[in-house]
Amino acid sequence: MFAVYTYSIAGLLLIIFTVFVQNIVAAIAHRRQSQYIPGKVSDELSHDSFVFRSHRTFHNSLENVHQFTLPAILCMFLGASTTLLAVLIWIYALCRIIHMGLYYAIATEQNPSPRSYFYMIGVLCTVGVFGLAIFQLFM
Repeated sequence: MFAVYTYSIAGLLLIIFTVFVQNIVAAIAHRRQSQYIPGKVSDELSHDSFVFRSHRTFHNSLENVHQFTLPAILCMFLGASTTLLAVLIWIYALCRIIHMGLYYAIATEQNPSPRSYFYMIGVLCTVGVFGLAIFQLFM
């Protein structure tokens, strides 16, 4: 049944793996601090700190990943278009990777920052996946 969704499943695996990598990067950055306290990132840190940026990157993904992956999986159960779903998933996956890279590389308080554009493309993909699921359910 799910063989037709191989590309979608591979994209979802990439998304989940990306969040896993973000977790590892944030944990290593956090533990390399001279004043390391397990489970606590200093409130005094800001975008100029890689510890802050890696922590926020990971938590941003945690805040958003389920909103995308759950309706994407639902789309598979509903029999949604394999091509459209795969395209949405892969665009989202690539946007999250670019968002991560930009967050790691650019220390800025500017809003919108360059990463914001890739975040917004991811939001549009999320809306697209919800729309695909709703369309499949009711049409």
